[in-house]
Amino acid sequence: MEISVGHTPDSDDAFMFYAMLTGKIQSPDFTIKHVIGDIEELNKKASNPELDVTAVSVHACAYIPNYTILRSGGSFGLGYGPIVIAKKMIPIDELKKLKIAIPGKMTSAFLLLQLMIGKFEYVEMNFAEIPKAVLEGKVDAGLVIHETQLSYDQENLTKILDVGEWWDKTTNGLPVPLGINVISNRLGSDIIKKFDNYLRDSINYARSHTEEALDYAMQYSRGKQRSLIEKFVKMYVNDVTVDMGKKGEESIRHLFEMAKKKNLVPNFELKIA
Repeated sequence: MEISVGHTPDSDDAFMFYAMLTGKIQSPDFTIKHVIGDIEELNKKASNPELDVTAVSVHACAYIPNYTILRSGGSFGLGYGPIVIAKKMIPIDELKKLKIAIPGKMTSAFLLLQLMIGKFEYVEMNFAEIPKAVLEGKVDAGLVIHETQLSYDQENLTKILDVGEWWDKTTNGLPVPLGINVISNRLGSDIIKKFDNYLRDSINYARSHTEEALDYAMQYSRGKQRSLIEKFVKMYVNDVTVDMGKKGEESIRHLFEMAKKKNLVPNFELKIA
């Protein structure tokens, strides 16, 4: 069967899907229709179901009842995660009073920062535009995701805080739940399990063929050096990516328990394969 699969134009997603999309591994059950979209774009597509399988922010799961979370393909930080940057150091108590650029209201980074510092004034923009907006003074600070977590100092910006470090300390070491892949409920449990296994095989292939998978992922490097992209990919394609396990599932459930207590998400039923 043909199955539509959405992923972000980011090196870690490309690395995970490399083997699947280039035919390095094949499935007797699926042919893939490949769709690329920014994470917030994919979040919105999932809230009005358009794709069979798609990458989404964990936060978006509160608003997409027609999907089930796959156990493979998640982006979990292991003691690290999105960061807040500014032109100079700002005390955390002052930060919540300022205007902060965010990469989308449905991103997990936004939800985590709200849990950490409380509600704040924000401006939504494409994640790639945030460092420039901070440098030009259009916002006081920026919440950054993807490889900018590693390259901010090259743009003369300062790290104010690391949301992932806060989560790690708050939860006694649970993985930081950021992005996952979801699949349409209408496909049924048998197809869901088969696709989950197919994606896991793709990830394992890339991890055991790192150089060729990185060659493919570099098309989404946004001009960053290969060494930085390799470091970023290895941060977010880790053992929990292969299978979230008990710790990954616990981290997702804990995120929503915290968010529900602060009325940051509606009540909903979480579905994990």
